[in-house]
Amino acid sequence: MDARNLALEWTDTTQHWLVEVPIRLAAYLSVVLLVRYLLHRMIDRATTRRSGKSSVEERPQDTKPTLLRRLRPDVPVTTISDQAGTRRKQRAHTIGSVLKSTVSIILLSWLVLAALNVVGVNLAPFIASAGVIGLAIGFGAQNLVRDFVSGVFMLLEDQYGVGDVVDLGEMSGEVESVGLRITTVRDIDGTLWYVRNGEISRVGNMSQEYAVARIEVPVALTADVERAEQVALDAAAQAIEDPTVGAKVLGEPEMLGVQELAPDLLRLRMTLKTRPGAQWSVQRRLLREILQAYDENGVELPYPRGRIHAVVGGSAEK
Repeated sequence: MDARNLALEWTDTTQHWLVEVPIRLAAYLSVVLLVRYLLHRMIDRATTRRSGKSSVEERPQDTKPTLLRRLRPDVPVTTISDQAGTRRKQRAHTIGSVLKSTVSIILLSWLVLAALNVVGVNLAPFIASAGVIGLAIGFGAQNLVRDFVSGVFMLLEDQYGVGDVVDLGEMSGEVESVGLRITTVRDIDGTLWYVRNGEISRVGNMSQEYAVARIEVPVALTADVERAEQVALDAAAQAIEDPTVGAKVLGEPEMLGVQELAPDLLRLRMTLKTRPGAQWSVQRRLLREILQAYDENGVELPYPRGRIHAVVGGSAEK
């Protein structure tokens, strides 16, 4: 009788470990793989452009990834370029990678806990230990978490991208790479700055939608202000007729008038809307043309011209 009971007990134990446990583990693994596949497909659909029949009148906004379509107001159609489309694609790809990794980690953690529960391991100590470890990591890596969260929101809001000229407070320059934790910026001197996303408190982007070239020209106090303004406008309009300059301009030059009155000069200000990143080259070209026009039309500048005469030893020398 004892041998029979022992045989039945061994049979039940063997059935549990060789049949029930593998079946439950296989079922959990299948569910995790299926859910992971479905969620990854949903993320891919949300972070890639809609596919469909091409149309001549297709709006650029319609090609935006679904996830990014309503994250910020649509810009005018005229300002949407291939570069903007590439930036949106890069943002969507990065966000999709983050979401996929998050889904995989969550599902893998659930699978491990479910498997331990199936084999009869008490999960209470593991959960308590995980809570303590998570709390310690949260305190020790709070700067890392802040950098990561700031990077995610920066991508979602499209604050800047690779190739943008930005002002981040203590440094400014061209963005060379954008990550979830670090942004690299190269300044005008060629120095490459590594900036943690969590330390960026403000962003000034000079490469989105359009820029404004600000031209300030000094003239003498005795100069005819109205004539100086007209000469400057004519010189700017003539410079814009050059195809190399006109391709960078989005509007007409606007003379704002006297910007500064100093004891030795008047400073006139003119503005001109340009394409992003082209304001500095347009500004330099217009300054050159305006100064040349002033010289040709006799508009006086506030600084002395010609040779400087010095008195040495009581006699004047040239």
